Amino acid sequence: MNVGDVLTTSFEGLAPLHSPIMVIALRGWFDVAEVATGALNHLLTDRVAPVVASIDPDPFFDFTQERPEVFLGDDDVRQLRWPTNEFRLARYPDKAHDLIVLAGVEPHLRFATFCDSIIHVATQLNCGVVVTVGAAAEAVPHTRVPQVVGSSANKGLASALGLTRPRYQGITGLVGVLQERLDRRELPAVSLRVGVPHYLGNAQHPQASAALLRHLEHVLGVPTRHAGLSDEIERWRSLHDEAVAEDSQASAYLEMLEREHDQRTEASLTSGDELAADFERFLREQRDEP
Repeated sequence: MNVGDVLTTSFEGLAPLHSPIMVIALRGWFDVAEVATGALNHLLTDRVAPVVASIDPDPFFDFTQERPEVFLGDDDVRQLRWPTNEFRLARYPDKAHDLIVLAGVEPHLRFATFCDSIIHVATQLNCGVVVTVGAAAEAVPHTRVPQVVGSSANKGLASALGLTRPRYQGITGLVGVLQERLDRRELPAVSLRVGVPHYLGNAQHPQASAALLRHLEHVLGVPTRHAGLSDEIERWRSLHDEAVAEDSQASAYLEMLEREHDQRTEASLTSGDELAADFERFLREQRDEP
């Protein structure tokens, strides 16, 4: 099986893209409580974002784990909804970049072919960088704005944005495989991760989604509508507060996490303007290379 067997594209007749960047989030191993996919879905809400490519789900999923859904359409005809991995184009005519957005589902099978499909879309559309976003359960307080951390195997990009080089060793998901293959193909890539409070289980965390969107906006220079999550953030903050207040041990644990978080963030952080300027400088240098 190869990319041509599973990937459908709609590139013909597509108007030229403006310095496109690919942004990816996949529900599964690297997306606790669907924080990352929720962020990218919010980014695309109520805007024209045509599908420019899609990956056939059939070869990639164990449908006893990721089951299709049956639903009634507008005409009361029963239809099926399969796990969807579609690349959508979001144009920003007055901004630095257009975005190719994949907010999909991590496959169970054939990781290599799935990654090759993503890389094919990125290279055919001349994406300068691929950014993966994810969320992990961590010892962080729900009462603070969560920090977004990033890494890149690309030395120039890591240096430009002050990112760490990946040091993790162990089992990984699709994102880990994709980052390795992007590095091997010398296509610059960044992995961004936000922490969500582990003590709240699979409750929703719109504050973490907003933090990811805010960071993307700072770096990429495109509006991400993160402010539109403010009502959901307040609602879930109240629910989280109530859950913790009912347990004295949880309240004491929260106070400890708050102290640790405040100590870590005392040092001044790089401003959004500086991050964006460094990112654009890196891209210019990439374009100037022979």
